[in-house]
Amino acid sequence: MIIPYRKPTDGSDLPDWKADLNKQHRRVRAQVEHTLARMKNWKILRDYRRAAHTLTDTVSGIAHLHNIILAG
Repeated sequence: MIIPYRKPTDGSDLPDWKADLNKQHRRVRAQVEHTLARMKNWKILRDYRRAAHTLTDTVSGIAHLHNIILAG
């Protein structure tokens, strides 16, 4: 897990390299959160009634199909 850099307690700004890493972190996190939200809207995950240990395979398959659709 990657945690973004916090502002210093003295109130000064972050160095540019830390601000850039935080910016990249926000972008990646937003994409992941949007993907998870889309997957939760799909009926296959909303009504999932199989054993819990099979969920990772199902989610992986859905993500793979989603990437195929995006690639065109």
